[in-house]
Amino acid sequence: MNYKNPDKHGYYGEFGGAFIPEMLYPNVEELQSGYLEIIESESFQREYQSLLKNYVGRATPLYFAKNLSEKYNTQIYLKREDLNHTGAHKINNAIGQVLFAKRLGKNRIIAETGAGQHGVATATACALLGLECIVYMGEIDIQRQAPNVARMKMLGAEVIPATSGSKTLKDAVNEALRDWINNPSTTHYVIGSVVGPHPFPDLVARFQSIISKEIKEQLLEQTGRENPDYVIACVGGGSNAAGAFYHFVEEKNVQLIAAEAGGFGVDSGKSAATTFLGTLGILHGSKSLVMQTVDGQVIEPHSISAGLDYPGIGPFHANLFKENRAEFFSINDEEALQSAFQLTRIEGIIPALESAHALAVLDKKRFEKDDLVVICLSGRGDKDMETYLKHL
Repeated sequence: MNYKNPDKHGYYGEFGGAFIPEMLYPNVEELQSGYLEIIESESFQREYQSLLKNYVGRATPLYFAKNLSEKYNTQIYLKREDLNHTGAHKINNAIGQVLFAKRLGKNRIIAETGAGQHGVATATACALLGLECIVYMGEIDIQRQAPNVARMKMLGAEVIPATSGSKTLKDAVNEALRDWINNPSTTHYVIGSVVGPHPFPDLVARFQSIISKEIKEQLLEQTGRENPDYVIACVGGGSNAAGAFYHFVEEKNVQLIAAEAGGFGVDSGKSAATTFLGTLGILHGSKSLVMQTVDGQVIEPHSISAGLDYPGIGPFHANLFKENRAEFFSINDEEALQSAFQLTRIEGIIPALESAHALAVLDKKRFEKDDLVVICLSGRGDKDMETYLKHL
């Protein structure tokens, strides 16, 4: 099976596709018909790779975490996406999609954001490339991610609160889709994760695949081996994980581990662990695993982490789960907090709460002394300081 790329209809196995309102068909068909030709062209790649290097600051380090390795008696490397410009992996996709939108002749960009990192990254790309930017964000997330809201506004973006439903990421996506339906000709929707109708999951995964490309090169340089034994990443929609897994997903000897947000616990009624709680359904234009009632109503998710607070999972990851290609763990809020505090105190790195879920896998699974374990540190913890201080 080809795990990496969807078929021509946008399916990863049984997951994916494009389930969209009729008014969006012209937009989505335009993207489907031209995205590969544009993003694989020499001129696009030249500009994109130059910005990744000279503006974003890539390649990000692959850091051997000596103290963490000693504690868990294995070889742990951290892929430092937190050191990107804007503080997370989100900029890889935002720069790529805004460049792509310009080539499509769009002058207005909309985006959704949960933790705020994708919103900041999109606002940054729009400021750089001279496009109008509107970011939809859940009202609750606006309150708990205030530093990122301020950054977006300073960058010139308009931040519009989503006040329906749980007032979090799911509702921000709903509002962004409504906007796109109403403004189809001028607007490109920069989806921040590997979710949404085809071609978005593939488009985002390709832009984020720079993460695993660099891991292979850096690991070879540091250890003489191109492939690790394990790659661990947090998964909400799943863009950092898709990027970290991308160039390893066909390598049978590399074990992939995804950490989902367990919230108060899988059986608590307040969780976002989709592979444990979800069933086949349609969410935001894609067929995947969705947390829903028996009659198809979306169940409100919960996570201490705004970026993982989503009631579904991207089709790329749903397929990895169904085919047993990746192992999924549910990490509860308390476990994520303790892993964040531990990394801060023994390595001097404050991670984003999202990334802390990936770190918490170290307490759930036993690794051998000589195993090479790569953890994608998807973002930095500045945005979560208020939450951390409450629990210190």
